[in-house]
Amino acid sequence: MAEIRQLTIENFEERMRLSQFAFQMNFTPEQLEQRRASYHPEWDYGLFDESGRLLSALLLIPFEAWVQGRKLRMGGVASVASWPDARRQGGVARLLRHALETMRREGQSFSMLHPFYFPFYRKYGYELTIERKQYSIPVRLLPARRETAGSVRIVDKSPELLGPVYEAFASRYDGMLSRDEELWRQRVLTKPGLAAAYFDEAGKPQGYVLYEVGSRVMKVHEWIAVTEEARAALWNYAANHDSMIDELNMTVPMDDDTAFRVPEPRFKQEIEPYFMSRIVDAEAFAAQYRFAPSDRRDEIALRLEDAHAPWNAGVCRLTIEADGSARLVRQDGDGEAGGAACDIAALSAMLLGGRRPRFLQEAGRLQASDAAVEALERRVPVQRPYLADFF
Repeated sequence: MAEIRQLTIENFEERMRLSQFAFQMNFTPEQLEQRRASYHPEWDYGLFDESGRLLSALLLIPFEAWVQGRKLRMGGVASVASWPDARRQGGVARLLRHALETMRREGQSFSMLHPFYFPFYRKYGYELTIERKQYSIPVRLLPARRETAGSVRIVDKSPELLGPVYEAFASRYDGMLSRDEELWRQRVLTKPGLAAAYFDEAGKPQGYVLYEVGSRVMKVHEWIAVTEEARAALWNYAANHDSMIDELNMTVPMDDDTAFRVPEPRFKQEIEPYFMSRIVDAEAFAAQYRFAPSDRRDEIALRLEDAHAPWNAGVCRLTIEADGSARLVRQDGDGEAGGAACDIAALSAMLLGGRRPRFLQEAGRLQASDAAVEALERRVPVQRPYLADFF
């Protein structure tokens, strides 16, 4: 019978052959050596047949991600691949269940992934939580110039300089990664082009832009502004390229309000469904989550369905204290009338994806009494989901 085991460096070539086939890529020898140098076999899990052949594989990356202003441990699922003769035999399902067990054991209370096909991962409890907007702005429609007290300067691509600015911005959104130096140097700062940072009057960096210019287009890889002054100054800086570009392309959070700020908002704006999330350990996640404060304690009986993580399934009692701290405790029996019921995907959408409880009830994804919905509406905080990275 096929078995799941952790890969070793000896499996690198076999893993790269599978990845290149599955994702229709061809690495040069130089690219393969770069990947070998940064390879983490301890993050890679494979399904092997009796002869030792790698049939399917899955990468499980340990991250920290921001949720309600706190950094939580998160398991990033990536590079899920199978050979054609191993597909539709349950191999990926086994790998995903193994990943859920591993994440729970490692204290990663939730998971994120970029799906090749949303319905496939919805079967395993993942749900759409991250959407982004993509702008293509003609240079004549850039925001009007504003005087700012500080200045924008071209700077070296340094995690030491840019990292604190990024973290201050990332902490405002649910789902943003907390980047370590390896992520900065291998994924972020390797993109072509320049870095320019805004420094306030005290000389403190408050924003930056990573970008390149070519074919009369300014392509923004990352735009981070912690203050309103930084936002205005970076737009001034972008406008300084008006003799070189015809348009600016960038990706922004869903709550970005540039269209409201400019005289003519009719530039190209596209919404991109981006990442999915899943609560791995509901009890641990509830204990880490910051609910909205209130003047009283709320208790909600919750029947939770989870076909692939049985430790979550069953009748629970969600107790949310006045200060927003909470605990989720499994109950014996069939639960109480007048409570709520949903699956793990709907709960993930509610607590990580910004979907309001009443919307989920109206959409048929949450069955709940009026009292339970009212309590959840009061206690589930308004969220700002976003992810600037890819993995």
